[in-house]
Amino acid sequence: MNFNGGSMFQRRLMTVTELVGYVDLIPWHRFGFCASNGAIFKAVEGYGKVHILDFSITHCMQWPTLIDALAKRPEGPPSLRITVPSCRPHVPPLLNVSKEEVGHRLANFAKFRDVPFEFHVKDDDPCLSNETFATQFESLLTQLTRSQLDLRDDEALVINCQNWLRYLSDETKGNTTTVRDAFLDVIKGLNPRIIVVVDEDCDLSASSLSSRITTCFNYLWIPFDALETFLPKDSRQRLEYESDIGHKIENIVGFEGFRRTERLESGVKLSQRINDAGFVSLPFCEDTIKEVKSLLDEHASGWGMKREEDMLVLTWKGHNSVFAT
Repeated sequence: MNFNGGSMFQRRLMTVTELVGYVDLIPWHRFGFCASNGAIFKAVEGYGKVHILDFSITHCMQWPTLIDALAKRPEGPPSLRITVPSCRPHVPPLLNVSKEEVGHRLANFAKFRDVPFEFHVKDDDPCLSNETFATQFESLLTQLTRSQLDLRDDEALVINCQNWLRYLSDETKGNTTTVRDAFLDVIKGLNPRIIVVVDEDCDLSASSLSSRITTCFNYLWIPFDALETFLPKDSRQRLEYESDIGHKIENIVGFEGFRRTERLESGVKLSQRINDAGFVSLPFCEDTIKEVKSLLDEHASGWGMKREEDMLVLTWKGHNSVFAT
């Protein structure tokens, strides 16, 4: 691994099997998968067609569980379409297969579970292939229209944002809106059935360097401490995971402008931003809460969950770590 905190981050590409182990290591990602899938399953009840726009960094690892749940619906499974953008922040985990190959594997699994399935990659402008993620995403925003996404009136549209919004700039330029707000405005215009958002519950958007250093210290001890409970210091998984966190810290405290790629907002603050865009928050149903609690039982006893307004919050030793809304 090599990094200087900026855009030159290099990490060994994972195999799909290694990615499964990475996601299963601690419930940092699985918590969000479980909460989101429960909310999506509830929201699309009665629909025969479902279309998911998936904005996430975990290479569709979330979807086999949802496909399996949809296959068991008493009324039969819906037809399922998943659309992913070809652009993605250059952050861990990084995979050694293409998005198209991921889609092919999902299609095979859906076929095995008798769920009608389509997978699409929303391509960027080829001229932007060497540009930053920020530039690619601003171009993608112009393509998020009903016609270009082939949205259909008889399908339930789902917007899934897993650890994604933090990579969209929250800085204004003159009188223009932020990229983060522009994205929310665009997806609101698509009239989705539901939007689910999962991210780390920490506010690292401050312009003050001292504030960001303090917040990093008070938050990012959590994954280090969690890994300490069950992995030896020389574990390859632990070393790579901790190196990822090290890169994250260096980028947050050492860079400004477009080079600071990650701008986290707390769950409360981001929920308010989403509400301001015209969405209405909904509580998670009891079945979803039970599933999340069952998931956490598979991990160390320090992990817990609490409700905070309409959010579910993953905690470690009582400290907020990840929220779902």
